[in-house]
Amino acid sequence: MVGGVGVLQLGGVGKDAQGGEEGTLDFRDQLAAVDRGADLAGNDVGEQQVLLGEGAGLFLLERSSRRTRAVPLAANDAWPRLVGRIAAGLYPQSLMSEVESDIVVMKFGGTSVAGAEQIKRAAGRIVAAREGGSRVVAVLSARGKTTDELASQAMEISDRPIAREMDMLLSTGERISCALCAMAIHDMGHEAISLTGSQAGIVTDSTHTKARIIDVRADRIKAALGEDRIVLVAGFQGVSTDSHDVTTLGRGGSDTTAVALAAALKASVCEIYTDVAGVFSADPRIVAGARKLPVVSFEEMLEMSASGAGVLQLRSVEYARNHGVRIHCRSSFEDGPGTLVVSEEETMEQPFVTAVTHSNAEARVTLTGVRDEPGVAGRIFTALAEANVNVDVIIQNEPVGGDQLADLSFTVDRADLTTAKDTIAALGDVSLKVRTDEQIGKVSIVGAGMRSHPGVAAKVFEVLGEERINIEMISTSPIKISCVIPADRVTDAVNSLHRAFELGADAVRPEDPTGPDHRPTVAG
Repeated sequence: MVGGVGVLQLGGVGKDAQGGEEGTLDFRDQLAAVDRGADLAGNDVGEQQVLLGEGAGLFLLERSSRRTRAVPLAANDAWPRLVGRIAAGLYPQSLMSEVESDIVVMKFGGTSVAGAEQIKRAAGRIVAAREGGSRVVAVLSARGKTTDELASQAMEISDRPIAREMDMLLSTGERISCALCAMAIHDMGHEAISLTGSQAGIVTDSTHTKARIIDVRADRIKAALGEDRIVLVAGFQGVSTDSHDVTTLGRGGSDTTAVALAAALKASVCEIYTDVAGVFSADPRIVAGARKLPVVSFEEMLEMSASGAGVLQLRSVEYARNHGVRIHCRSSFEDGPGTLVVSEEETMEQPFVTAVTHSNAEARVTLTGVRDEPGVAGRIFTALAEANVNVDVIIQNEPVGGDQLADLSFTVDRADLTTAKDTIAALGDVSLKVRTDEQIGKVSIVGAGMRSHPGVAAKVFEVLGEERINIEMISTSPIKISCVIPADRVTDAVNSLHRAFELGADAVRPEDPTGPDHRPTVAG
């Protein structure tokens, strides 16, 4: 190949732009040199190619008459379209296949657009992707703490603001971000148009403050892309299908907006830009040795999001899994490969535990004196579901006394505690007493490999026991174990489990970088 571009892996077979083989390239002895961007000698690799490999990141190979030099590429260099498609290195070859779509959806969170400089930086990333050949749809969150400030303003007026008017109020934050970013893009010499959720065709059900997307009618977005415009969409919002009211999607709803648009537009990737570098093996704010994960399966990410990991909203991951949208979590403030969230078939061999997650945002509700008869639990949880209260861990004990009364405990999001109590009170006679506890936390371990590794639960309970951490409730799935514990012991529990399952960076040993899997394995 002369003057073309190819994608290849260390020790793999190069492919040119037409799919023809370039020949086997043996870089086994030069991995360290590639990591440093040093010169490579004696390899006939053509004039320009892109090199990907374990530990190597993304490199442009420039060949002269005497030598080939590996030049590291950043996401804002001359290849952003290619970078967007193959997620900039450190991933198995199965994740690097070329896709036909030239549409990229980019989502920027609140910290990524908090101030003028941050908005300009986001605009620069968007423009770089466009100049690299991609058609770009960007979804923006409200700036910084804008949503919290708007909610506080509502509470100054009303103790229980009407949900419909809350949606009208809260939806303004994202619109401000989009309009300001469009101005910045125009100053950079590109055409941009900002759209509200309803203008972008985001159609939802009628549940105010926690609406669900039921359709995406993206005709206006497609028309704007066809006119060579960059499209900016206000995240977190849509329009209800029956009343045509403004609706919002709940906390983190901009993630769901971005994934839904990526699915509707058949985008090559949905890039989620946040204030962290990707998905970690634990919260790096409380675990010093937390390791960034290059690849996570949808199933693992679903359990992690449900267990407290705040990188991605739970519903966005669910939507991505159901519609086959590849998510790429990246930092807004530094260049790097981030974390890919893909199907389990694409993640190859997994360590049996991938991450430790935690949550301090839940509360427990305990109903004492519940009648032990068919249908009572159904009444309770049907009422909670109709009130849009999501229930997590549930425990009911078997009555042992002659009165045949049981105790029923469950956890909910702390923000839903008042609604849960009011809902149960409205049922009247389902229990003798209702108690609540807001001083609880939850710690979970997640890993797709847990299905085939016995003894994981025993190790969790043993580790927490050695730390004298009392387990108050337990919930499990095939790839997750969650324990409700006292709130003041969450940090201790996370650190202890992270050490016990050897999830830190020093516990990872690279496999042969020229081997077929290209994935680190966890010792033990």
